[in-house]
Amino acid sequence: MQTSLKNSPDFSQIRAQFPILQQTENGQPLVYLDNGATAQKPLSVIEAMDTYYRTQNANVHRGVYGLSERATELYEGARETVRQFLNAQSTKEIIFVRGTTEAINLVAFSWARANLTRDDEIIVTEMEHHSNIVPWQLLRDQLGIKLSVLRMNHLGEICLEALKGMVSAKTKLLAVTQMSNALGTINPVKEMVRIAHSVGAKVLVDGAQATPHMAVDVHDLDCDFYALSGHKMYGPTGIGVLYAKQALLEAMPPYQAGGDMIYSVTFEKTEYNVLPYKFEAGTPHIAGAIGLAAAIRFIESIGLEHIAAHEADLLAYATAELKKIDGLRIIGEAKHKGGVVSFVIEGVHPHDMATLMDQEGIALRASHHCAMPVMQHFNVPATIRASFGVYNNHADIDRLVAAILEAKSMLL
Repeated sequence: MQTSLKNSPDFSQIRAQFPILQQTENGQPLVYLDNGATAQKPLSVIEAMDTYYRTQNANVHRGVYGLSERATELYEGARETVRQFLNAQSTKEIIFVRGTTEAINLVAFSWARANLTRDDEIIVTEMEHHSNIVPWQLLRDQLGIKLSVLRMNHLGEICLEALKGMVSAKTKLLAVTQMSNALGTINPVKEMVRIAHSVGAKVLVDGAQATPHMAVDVHDLDCDFYALSGHKMYGPTGIGVLYAKQALLEAMPPYQAGGDMIYSVTFEKTEYNVLPYKFEAGTPHIAGAIGLAAAIRFIESIGLEHIAAHEADLLAYATAELKKIDGLRIIGEAKHKGGVVSFVIEGVHPHDMATLMDQEGIALRASHHCAMPVMQHFNVPATIRASFGVYNNHADIDRLVAAILEAKSMLL
């Protein structure tokens, strides 16, 4: 049943704002269901970046001429847009990076290296993306720290009591995804932060999947670090954000060195720039930041409460329809889920199914989703994943179900 909210937007009009959805694939209207990997871009984002390159292009922070000053205003205005979106206390806490992966690596190679020593512990969950596992493994191998894994149950859920039993005085960091890219599970991050803080540990939240789908308030969560990627939230690729509490950033050494992250340089000594520029070496992705700000305005024009309701409806409808297919098993059935359905079909390799879906104009992902431990937990080599966005509708799901049934008849 369609979830209704007061003044709910017309999602068919929202869909019309995405030029790519007007095209065909293999002679069929495109159905795009790979939003967990990257979301499509509305005209407002495309036009904001196009306008910058056509009429506003200049480097930021360096020029005293008008074009550079206007570019700087746009770039720093984008930072303020992100600050408001996350409810950070200051723009000093908003660091522009290439994406969630770089944000996590920044924390690993700056904060963690400066603060962790042998036998200190980092806890990650079993459902993490590889980008929230491998940086900590590198630290384990190089520094001798301990890396512990908080396991999930058969539904793909984290147990808070298990976390309470794991944390100790040796625990220095909890690294957790707010929403699993492979399962759709929405984790109780606020409660997890409270548990970690009870033993003095810091918390890094991977928000790559969460920010396009739900309201995020880093002040309310009280997390120490929060990472996001612009391209997941209808913005451009190559731009993302690390939020971190100002006191932590002030104490952290630079992650990269170069122009703009310095205040003064001599061969004897370098003084670093103030926040947030201390962590933004070199010419930044100016157009990307402008595009990200446009994407946030697009999301806010719809309302995250409306987006969440729309995607909850899609998830419920897709789950019910897919469960009608003989031999299909959904992987990950947490009580609290975002708009992701991962599944396998008995006797059919996920890659074969995804290839046949493409012949019907349906784009969806078949892989381990950069979450191999999740596949190992459920004893599958890969899953087929349909992940939803603001432009998807029931007709997309009907197309998917019909194509699966047809493909099954060919493969089995």
